[in-house]
Amino acid sequence: MPGTTATSGRFAAEECRRRGEGKPESFDFLGFTHICGKTKSGAFQVLRYTSRKRLRASLQRVKAELRERRHHPLPEVGQWLRAVVQGHLNYFAVHGNYRRIQAFRNQALVHWHKAASSRSQKGYVNWRRMYRLAKLWVPPVRILHPWPEERLCVKT
Repeated sequence: MPGTTATSGRFAAEECRRRGEGKPESFDFLGFTHICGKTKSGAFQVLRYTSRKRLRASLQRVKAELRERRHHPLPEVGQWLRAVVQGHLNYFAVHGNYRRIQAFRNQALVHWHKAASSRSQKGYVNWRRMYRLAKLWVPPVRILHPWPEERLCVKT
């Protein structure tokens, strides 16, 4: 419509360029940062990344809980961490967000390594063992949610 200003959406980039502004503003909603982007063919696309604030808060909670569970048996902690990482993946594993969910998993493993290594003075867990524990207990990162066109497509 003429005279209206688009803050987000398909025409936001064109409006900002016409007014001489920078990129369209991003916004946080439901734990995601929504950004106007383009596909490889140049079509409009909404990019969704895990919000930095949400990611940082989740990792701080994981770190605190791992410190509390530091002296529990490693398989018990591994089961708990599996549930946490899988829950994170179930919500945030959308197309375009692979780097952020990979960062969450990697940082959770770093926190588990530090907690497991501080169990006693001689309790250092080397990274070789940590990778075996991660392979056994922590689910791998993969995109779980297809594109909306694929998910809502009904074939008869």
